[in-house]
Amino acid sequence: MSQATDTDVREDGIIESVSGPVVTARDLDARMNDVVYVGSEGLMGEVIEIEGNITTIQVYEETSGVSPGEPVEGTGSPLSVDLGPGMLDAIYDGVQRPLDVLEEKMGSAFLDRGVDAPGIDLEKTWEFTPEVEEGDAVEAGDIVGTVPETPSIDHKVMVPPDSEGGEVVAIESGNFNVEETVVELDSGEEIQMHQEWPVRQQRPTVEKETPTEPLISGQRVLDGLFPIAKGGTAAIPGPFGSGKTVTQHQLAKWADADIVVYVGCGERGNEMTEVIEDFPELEDPTTGNALMDRTCLIANTSNMPVAARESCVYTGITIAEYFRDMGYDVALMADSTSRWAEAMREISSRLEEMPGEEGYPAYLSARLSEFYERAGYFENINGTEGSVSVIGAVSPPGGDFSEPVTQNTLRIVKTFWALDADLAERRHFPSINWNESYSLYRDQLDPWFEDNVRADWPETRQWAIDTLDEEAELQEIVQLVGKDALPEDQQLTLEIARYLREAWLQQNAFHDVDTFCEPEKTYRIMDAAKTYNDAAFEALDAGVPVEEITDIDAAPRLNRIGVQEDWNEYIDDLEDEIESQLRELY
Repeated sequence: MSQATDTDVREDGIIESVSGPVVTARDLDARMNDVVYVGSEGLMGEVIEIEGNITTIQVYEETSGVSPGEPVEGTGSPLSVDLGPGMLDAIYDGVQRPLDVLEEKMGSAFLDRGVDAPGIDLEKTWEFTPEVEEGDAVEAGDIVGTVPETPSIDHKVMVPPDSEGGEVVAIESGNFNVEETVVELDSGEEIQMHQEWPVRQQRPTVEKETPTEPLISGQRVLDGLFPIAKGGTAAIPGPFGSGKTVTQHQLAKWADADIVVYVGCGERGNEMTEVIEDFPELEDPTTGNALMDRTCLIANTSNMPVAARESCVYTGITIAEYFRDMGYDVALMADSTSRWAEAMREISSRLEEMPGEEGYPAYLSARLSEFYERAGYFENINGTEGSVSVIGAVSPPGGDFSEPVTQNTLRIVKTFWALDADLAERRHFPSINWNESYSLYRDQLDPWFEDNVRADWPETRQWAIDTLDEEAELQEIVQLVGKDALPEDQQLTLEIARYLREAWLQQNAFHDVDTFCEPEKTYRIMDAAKTYNDAAFEALDAGVPVEEITDIDAAPRLNRIGVQEDWNEYIDDLEDEIESQLRELY
């Protein structure tokens, strides 16, 4: 987070009152959303309300011991993030303070109040390679050079979005730190690798376009039934223990995004510790380099100050937009937006605002909309195209999807992956309920699947959906009268649906082969089940009893497709075997 220098600090105000993270001050020269430093320890805060001579501040740190009469210093600038080389392979808190730097400063993992550090290393030098020459005209957003930030990602140095542009009069390659000038314009403007941007303000673009390419996740239930587009929005609601965090970890590792921004917003410390320990050890399956080479982590756990939790999602989305402006596809995981909403509720109550449903502020829906609206597939102001896909976990109390955060999120996002505690208890993972989930991107993504996977992808998927829907209806009857009371064709449908659930919808995140399933394999498993379905109903029409059809040796092999390394050959042999064994019955 950008720090104020001595010359930035404006005249002092005086603390009037303290209520948890909310502090009021009088005689403070400040504007809405300005960053201020509160008390004798200089705790970072942000102006959230101004009424006459009284300014209300939300403080991003613990305020115990702060008392009325202590000074408040204004900076005159809004809450902003430091943008430049060095953000990847970094772990920040909710206001972009690098945790490793803070730990080094304090000499302990337990941080004191008032400690601060810039979001990127201002002293480290980077190798700058120009992309423009002297005499070239550049405008706001144009790429003027590149820096090899990590072995996986080239950082593209851009003209700031608020620049007037001009003609390049000086540029050279070499090693520079982020505050040194790398390009000079005839207007006198000097361009550095370092930018700052207010977190609550969307970075400018030319146009938001309709996304037509899926964000391939490698998870069959998602890619096969409920796909999300690059530049799309998705919500993963589910009760405790249903697999929200593991699903987001899988997406962070396997989704075909260039950059991943993972925001741990108010989650338990042990879960975030697992992320922080595991991610640096993971290998990027695309490049073979470390996964952290294309990942930025923001850790704001449940024991950290509540006000910083409210800002951490804005920090994450701003960093994501910056990489989008370079032409990259960015995936942002927010785990979880419920904790973010709870932070808003706490601050709102301390401000004595009129509460809405279940005590959440009346502007809950507006804040959620503002956040998710920053996702999309964009034409950038520099002519490149990039995307920000936002996947937000929701933690409804008791798994109640009718609570306000889940319902307001549903009105905004176009993909809904509903996690089911009953499925999790039955050890069915990912525990995404196929009867409650949906994706509104299917129709616009079908042409991509037809061109890049199989032409009959939509038809085969629709067959699977119809089979699972029919199973759901039949299960209600089975619970009343038993399976044996059903006609033989319906008994066979139940058996086909069982293989769809076990072979296709279940997936082992901890198996080296099954953890990722490419779209072609997703299709082939689904099609293998359809092959069994078609051949089985032909045998049934020929008079073969349903017990003999379901007892063939080949059918159980469907459940082993996911773990096969040579799955293509395995499926070819299996389909032939299923058809031949069923033909032998009549």
